Amino acid sequence: MRAAIFGCLGPRLSDAEKAFFREARPWGFIVFQRNCESPDQLRALTSEFRESVGRADAPVLIDQEGGRVARLKPPYWRAYPPGEAFARLATDDMEKAEAAAKLTMQLIAAELVAVGINVNCLPILDVRQPSTHDVIGDRAYGSDPETVTRIGCAVAEGLMAGGVLPIIKHIPGHGRARVDSHLELPVAEADLETLCAADFAPFKALADLPMAMTAHLLYPAIDPEKPATTSEKAVSEVIRGEIGFDGLLMTDDLSMEALGGSIEDRARESLQAGCDMILHCNGKMEEMESVARAAPGLTGPALRRAERAATFLEGRPREEVDPEKAIKRLKGMGITLETG
Repeated sequence: MRAAIFGCLGPRLSDAEKAFFREARPWGFIVFQRNCESPDQLRALTSEFRESVGRADAPVLIDQEGGRVARLKPPYWRAYPPGEAFARLATDDMEKAEAAAKLTMQLIAAELVAVGINVNCLPILDVRQPSTHDVIGDRAYGSDPETVTRIGCAVAEGLMAGGVLPIIKHIPGHGRARVDSHLELPVAEADLETLCAADFAPFKALADLPMAMTAHLLYPAIDPEKPATTSEKAVSEVIRGEIGFDGLLMTDDLSMEALGGSIEDRARESLQAGCDMILHCNGKMEEMESVARAAPGLTGPALRRAERAATFLEGRPREEVDPEKAIKRLKGMGITLETG
C-alpha cells in the first residue's frame, strides 16, 4: 500500500484510472459530488476502487458534513443541516444537542454504508472565532472549546455506531483562518498559550480517535515559515506532542492553493514533516502520478497507525436506527431534514 488517498474524475473509473490505481496501490480513495449520481452508480464506483487495488476493505472517504459541504444530495439522499444547527441547540440544552448530533450522524452513516463508503471526514473540531472565514463558518460546532468538544464527540460516536470511521479535522485548528485555504495561505495570529487553551483543546480531548486531517494554516507562534501540514515542528511538538494525537495523520487536500510549490514537492514536504498519508482529491492524472512518485509504501509507525484505523471498529456492534422514527425525533428537537 502506498501512503496516498486519491480521487477520480467521474462517476465510473476509466481504464487509465484502473491501471494507475492497480500500479500505485493507494491506501484509500475519496469521492466528491462529481462522482455521486445515484446509489447504484456509487456502489459500483466504490466496488471498482476496491477491485483496482485488490482489497475489499480499502477505505473510501467522503465529506458528508451537512449544510453546504455535502457530496450526497436529494433526491437520492437526505439533506442535513450544518454543524451550526447543533451549536444553536447547545446554547439551551447541551444534552439535546449531543443526542441530535449523534442521531443525525447515525442516519448519515447508514446512507454511506449502503453505497460502500466507510470513512467520513468529520467531526470538525475547529473553534469558531469572530473573524473566522466562511470556509469554516457555519460548519463549526461552536465558538467555545467545550461545546465543540462535546458535539464533536457525539458526531464521532454517531458515525462509529453506524459503522463509519471518523476523521477529526482540521488539526491543530482552522478557526482563526481569515482567508479561504483553498485559495491562499491563512495565518493564525495568536500566541501559543491562547492556541493551547482554545484551538487545540477539542483535538486534545478527542486525540484517541483513529485519524486526523491537517490544517493548511501558518501558525507563527509554532513555526513562522511553514504551515502545519509541512511543518515538522507543528507535527512533532504540537500534534504529536501537546495534543497527543498518535493516530493516522493525513494532509488536507494537497491541491489547495494554501500550499506552495509543485504537487510533488508538497507531498514530499508533508511526509518529511511527519504526516503519514497524502490526500489528493481532484482526480487529475498528472498530479496523482506526481504524488505517487513522492509517496512511499506504508511502513513503520505510519503502517501501524493505518492498521489501527482500519480495525478500529472491529468488535463494535453496529447500532441500527429506524429512519422514520429518527427523523421524527430530530424534528421534535428542532432539526429538520430535507428529502427532495
